[in-house]
Amino acid sequence: MGGPQLAALVINDGHQSRKAVFVAAADCLKQTTYLSLGSNVGDRARNLRDAIRALETTGVHVVRVSSLYETEPVDYLDQAWFLNMAIEAETELGALELLRALRQIETQMGSKKLVAKGPRLIDMDILLYGDQVIDTHELQVPHPRMHLRRFVLEPLAEIAPNVRHPVSGQSATEMLARTPDNSAVRKFDDGSSSGRL
Repeated sequence: MGGPQLAALVINDGHQSRKAVFVAAADCLKQTTYLSLGSNVGDRARNLRDAIRALETTGVHVVRVSSLYETEPVDYLDQAWFLNMAIEAETELGALELLRALRQIETQMGSKKLVAKGPRLIDMDILLYGDQVIDTHELQVPHPRMHLRRFVLEPLAEIAPNVRHPVSGQSATEMLARTPDNSAVRKFDDGSSSGRL
């Protein structure tokens, strides 16, 4: 994304000379992003808490977190149930920088993806990044399967029911109502306040 974008304000001082005042538009660089987190290895709730703490050290400010949801596995069924959640965050990281930060956290926490869609100590995905649409080999945003994943949509609709998919235009609530995924998703109480971290 490069350095700060600058907004120029030109002032005429009445003597035919001009001064340009440049104001760093830092707020313009901040993006709201929505992330999906999941874990089905070890202490699942602790893994999610540790991942959130790690996010705050990488330039990602967590604004809101969903409840925890216990979810049955999809695609690769022979594995333990997951704990999933959604996060709303603000960041000045570009989308690709954010993806790399998430992968670095996963690696530092010891998560290994030995089987596609298999067991994970921690799995972190970008669902939405502002209203941007990104389609590269490394990153697709909006997440290409988010509308097909109840374990993504239930927590997302809890914290951001009106956030819209930039391609379909559907809100999180609308996507949840229309998803063909009927897998089990239930709120999980780990003994903390109402299942939240």
